[in-house]
Amino acid sequence: MTGENEKTKIIKFLPYCVGILISFLIALYIRTIPRAGVFISDTFVRFGGNDPWYHLRNVESILHNYPNILWFDAHTQYPNGTTQIFAPLFDMVLSTIIWIIGFGNPSQDLIYKVCAYYPAFLGAIVVIPTYFAAKWLFNRRIGLLAALLIALAPGQFLSRSIIGFNDHHIAETLLTTVVAMFMIMALKIAYKKPITFEDLKNRNFDSLKSSLPYIIMAGLALGAYSLAWYGAVFFCFILGIYITVQHIINHMHKRPTDYLAVSGVIIFGIALLMVLMVPNLSSKGLLIKGLFGGILAFPILTLISIELNKRKVEGYYYPLLIAILSIIVIILSKTFSPSTYALIASLTSYFMRTGGGLTIAEASPLLSLGGQFSLQPLWYNFGALGYISFVALAILIYKAFTQKNAPENTFLIVWTLMIIWAMLQQNRFAYYYSVNAAILSAWVGVKVLEMAGWEKLIENIKSKTFNAKNIKLMHILSAAFIVLILIYPSYSLAMQQSQGTGGPNGYWIEATQWLRYNTPDPGLDYYESYEIPAESETYQYPETAYGVMSWWDYGHWIEVIGHRIPNANPFQQGVGGRRNSIEEENLPGASTFFTTPSEEAATEVLEAIHPDPEKAGARYIVSDVEMATGKFYAMTAWTLDTADYYIQVQTDSGTMTVPGPRYYNSMEARLHIFDGNGLKQYRLVHESPIGSTQEPGYKNVYNVLYSGNLAEENTGYVKIFEYVEGASITGTAPENETVTISNTIRTNQMRTFTYTQSTTSDGTYSFTVPYSTEGPIEGETQFDTMPTGPYVISYGDVIEQVSVSELDVLNGNTIEV
Repeated sequence: MTGENEKTKIIKFLPYCVGILISFLIALYIRTIPRAGVFISDTFVRFGGNDPWYHLRNVESILHNYPNILWFDAHTQYPNGTTQIFAPLFDMVLSTIIWIIGFGNPSQDLIYKVCAYYPAFLGAIVVIPTYFAAKWLFNRRIGLLAALLIALAPGQFLSRSIIGFNDHHIAETLLTTVVAMFMIMALKIAYKKPITFEDLKNRNFDSLKSSLPYIIMAGLALGAYSLAWYGAVFFCFILGIYITVQHIINHMHKRPTDYLAVSGVIIFGIALLMVLMVPNLSSKGLLIKGLFGGILAFPILTLISIELNKRKVEGYYYPLLIAILSIIVIILSKTFSPSTYALIASLTSYFMRTGGGLTIAEASPLLSLGGQFSLQPLWYNFGALGYISFVALAILIYKAFTQKNAPENTFLIVWTLMIIWAMLQQNRFAYYYSVNAAILSAWVGVKVLEMAGWEKLIENIKSKTFNAKNIKLMHILSAAFIVLILIYPSYSLAMQQSQGTGGPNGYWIEATQWLRYNTPDPGLDYYESYEIPAESETYQYPETAYGVMSWWDYGHWIEVIGHRIPNANPFQQGVGGRRNSIEEENLPGASTFFTTPSEEAATEVLEAIHPDPEKAGARYIVSDVEMATGKFYAMTAWTLDTADYYIQVQTDSGTMTVPGPRYYNSMEARLHIFDGNGLKQYRLVHESPIGSTQEPGYKNVYNVLYSGNLAEENTGYVKIFEYVEGASITGTAPENETVTISNTIRTNQMRTFTYTQSTTSDGTYSFTVPYSTEGPIEGETQFDTMPTGPYVISYGDVIEQVSVSELDVLNGNTIEV
């Protein structure tokens, strides 16, 4: 009889297994559509975005030093290096998979392929915990529809799990959904078979046995999440809020709260032990304090409830007492424990960004487009599910207040509200909400089918009493709702959004590869397992080391593709500028360098970056046309000094905002728009192929408004400049005579421009010039952009020619004319 029951269960569950498998395959298919844009050649794989490149960096380092992790990286943020910014689990698991498949010696091709496909598989796997979470919350039908909806989910959830986007974000979604899945089941069982302190005191563990496996699995999943993202205190905070809310609900309804404390302590305790077992995580104190705080707080909440019940105190005093105690804890921590107060304060503003931080795309508010309120991002990320899930949430909240509400439903409400809170502050958390939207929308969808009478229709089909007359208008309309409202918009958006993967374009790939093979070796082994500097000490770089200055967006590409050391990177390290007030010191870094109003000020920034006053923080400057146009405002935003770079002018078409004098005087404009013309110590050494950009428009404005004479043409999309000592050319000329030095520079794209300087003689004149007229030398920059001949010095009727060697330029030699 038992065998028959098991067989019946398997038969009943088989269609759902097939449905989950189909959902998984659909999700995997959508995520691998743009693979041709990832595997662009036999030797190069284009990973998406920025951080996936650093994950590749980590994976390669681990595999070269297996199983050692790159806890400190000297190959970024020159001249400081940086401690590992990512939690280790994501890269360690991926590296281990590759190491096993490659039998301990994986090829570069295998590393690239597995890293590229890994996020797509993780994204597809999310359908499984989504199914079980929805099933355990409601039923299998809702679980199956939720699995299909998450498989089709567009927006951030799709983009973070597309092929080539090898980042930890999709692991965050997967692991938090697993935590939620096991938490839901643990709550359901523990609510029916409550665990009490008295049982534990008497060593009666019967009530704990049935829920303990799910509690342990939730703890392990939370621990894994904590080791996959250092910001995991976010979901710990969600669990803490839920357990507090459920304590209040249970106490107000005279229900036991012991099981909440026991479950919370075990879950947080397991996660804390996992975090403490991993070395070099002690600096991530916020997470450790958050987990430890929950372990202390949950039993206290229950003990207060027990004590108030013993004293027969009215239920509403419980939340009031918790609020008072919370205020007291905040006041005491501010007075006696600043670190604890900092933890509390950081949670209230955990996702807030100001100044330059608002220019980080993923950190901007969800319902904002170009700084204006917009619902378009809601549709982009969720399709119709964004709106339907809000309706579902409102209904569930209403039911929670008017009907008896199970703890797992309360968890769903708190979980969803907290994700919405985070998402509205930073749009990146939309990839978390996709799971909630799928579950809530699936609940609405199945309810619509039930109200339309589909259950009876299916029973008729099963009992073979079905005929066409059984199909009613409501059946057709409800089916249309599922297909046309829930499924099709998401599918359509997902197919549109899965056509590309982002990442470096061909111009940046070409430029960073040129940088790798045509500039001096900085003297660091790229795959070395660098030692972490002692506290209060800095990493000691070899004399040959140097930095590459560019905007932070491009730091990982410079490091991983170019094998050179960026000053700034996408961790927003090395950006410089200000954070809170214009009154602060404008710290040296990328933002201050590119916005400086003169060459001299830019050089002062480079020198201030390096602790050694005899050295500059960077040898090469890499600019792209985006930095000179659309991204320029972001550079100014990081300095908190944005005024007057753009001005209003009246035209025949009305008032327009155009670049102003302050923009054209900036170092970025001097480099990219003017090709470095007139600069004494910065020379163009290479430019990528030319693209179609906004550059001609910027040059047109300069010509029209400021009497310029620039060729209104596109130039190299990416330009590489070198900072050099510059050769000094001196001579004599009549007093007050205007002396000009010029040369025609030909780039590797066979484009020419005129380099020129002018000065007024006081009887003598002096120029510092950055270009060598005699070509590169071995061991130094193998530049392919250089003068077409000697420099020409002219004044009055006098014309003289001067040749300058590369050693003259590099050593700052003086040449007398």
